[in-house]
Amino acid sequence: MNRVDGKVALISGAARGIGGETAQLMAEGGAKVVIGDVLDERGRQTVAAINAGGGEAAYVHLDVTKQEDWAAAVNLATSKFGKLDVLVNNAGVFVGKGIEEISLAEWEKLVAVNMTGVFLGTRLAVPALREAAKSSEHGSAIVNLASIAGIVGSTLDPLYSMTKGGVTLFTKSAALEFGRKGYRIRVNSIHPGVIQTDMGEQTFVSRAQRAGTNDTSAARQVVTESVPWGRLGVPKDIAKGIVFLASDDAGYMNGAGLVVDGGVTAA
Repeated sequence: MNRVDGKVALISGAARGIGGETAQLMAEGGAKVVIGDVLDERGRQTVAAINAGGGEAAYVHLDVTKQEDWAAAVNLATSKFGKLDVLVNNAGVFVGKGIEEISLAEWEKLVAVNMTGVFLGTRLAVPALREAAKSSEHGSAIVNLASIAGIVGSTLDPLYSMTKGGVTLFTKSAALEFGRKGYRIRVNSIHPGVIQTDMGEQTFVSRAQRAGTNDTSAARQVVTESVPWGRLGVPKDIAKGIVFLASDDAGYMNGAGLVVDGGVTAA
């Protein structure tokens, strides 16, 4: 396991999927974890599973579009566990509609979660991360969930791609700003391909609908065959990358993007 022992991590959208798997791996590595989500029952179940397995975790209701929720989440981390070393901006949504089809309300939700949520999480966590960095050899860390759609164009959801492209460049710019200010907060992004999660399933539904069918199994097969590694990703594939970026093993990585897509963007 990478070196996260003794660290305190706050993970948004961590009730299930990639966030939930990341919380589990963080706890297994010795980190204390605050799980933030709007899925309260599922989030508490994830916390219970971590604690039952010998880890330490706590749950907080976190709507990433609300500043007061972020303030409460950071406060829980520092009051319960004494500090905050790691922020994982994981929460995100996918719409799967084109430029002409998406409504203004859907666009505003996409931006609110995928971009405003990342900004607010970063802004509200910085004071605690900066403080924790003073007593850490490798400083503190922020890991932002972007996407391969933030690197190359998306035929399914160009506006999702737009938001993830924003996260990609925000990551680099935040790393530069915090470096200039001497905060010792590393900021990196991770770029998953299509992963077998609820959001991944949405992409199969969108593909099927565009093909004029409800056969998501055929859409899944097409995507699987496009992956050079020969299979779709699973949440643990991405969680391992997140834990690495959060760990001291990535102590000299800053402003970087880690692509975990089975080789899709290598072509």
